[in-house]
Amino acid sequence: MYKILKKRELTTNIYLMDVEAKRVAKSCEPGQFVIVRTDAESERIPLTICDYDRAAGTVTIVFQTVGAATRMMADLQEGDAFHDFVGPLGCPSELVKETPEALKQKRILFVAGGVGAAPVYPQVKWLHERGVEADVIVGSKTKDLLILEKEMEAVAGNLYVTTDDGSYGRKGMVTQTIQDLVAEGKQYDLCIAIGPMIMMKFVCLLTKELGLPTVVSLNPIMVDGTGMCGACRVTVGGKVKFACVDGPEFDGHQVNFDEAMRRQTIYKTAEGRAMLALEEGATHHGGCGNCNS
Repeated sequence: MYKILKKRELTTNIYLMDVEAKRVAKSCEPGQFVIVRTDAESERIPLTICDYDRAAGTVTIVFQTVGAATRMMADLQEGDAFHDFVGPLGCPSELVKETPEALKQKRILFVAGGVGAAPVYPQVKWLHERGVEADVIVGSKTKDLLILEKEMEAVAGNLYVTTDDGSYGRKGMVTQTIQDLVAEGKQYDLCIAIGPMIMMKFVCLLTKELGLPTVVSLNPIMVDGTGMCGACRVTVGGKVKFACVDGPEFDGHQVNFDEAMRRQTIYKTAEGRAMLALEEGATHHGGCGNCNS
């Protein structure tokens, strides 16, 4: 069992938890994720690692209540425990493979949308701890939905906050802020965008026009997190990939976002899963146990 040591409501229906998970904390890196279950019968929920403390043996997760399983998670209190807390899963960020000296030569821009601020934070913090400063754009629909602003401000070189309705920070989408920064003379060598699929799609359309290499972290439906079920299938550069084992980070300019978003929607129904099995033929895994393929 994995005890919840701290629980905090960041904003309406978005929660942060520090969980005692010594083995995960010992080996996880920025960019990886965990899969949790509240009990032996509950749904598996994939969550990006927001932070970790190797000495304390804790892992920090952030989640939004969007269904029954996450509602059950939100009902857990400090002192309660998760039945499963599996990880680290997925590949670490490519940044961890580079030396601090090499990273200091790069001008890096992070773009976080909504709850995407949670997986962006550990990467920016990791860079900051190695003397590398990165610019960060954090976007949300309204001020009330903004999360981790103070934490991000402490580790970012420059933090730009934007809200769709203009209730806080700059008004407009994150793409507008990217355009504004470039117009102001900012130059970047790499963009890392994490957030809703639709946000990442339009960030990538813009950065492709700007000639700015962009990495995205994909969050399609996941079931087992091992690559066996095929639920998190995505197409990158014309090739089939699985976000749980090949990602979750990919070259954003190579991702077929329209297919990924369509698949994420139709996978939720039995009829949709049957259609995917028909369309994908021999390349459809069917190991998720939901589509009888």
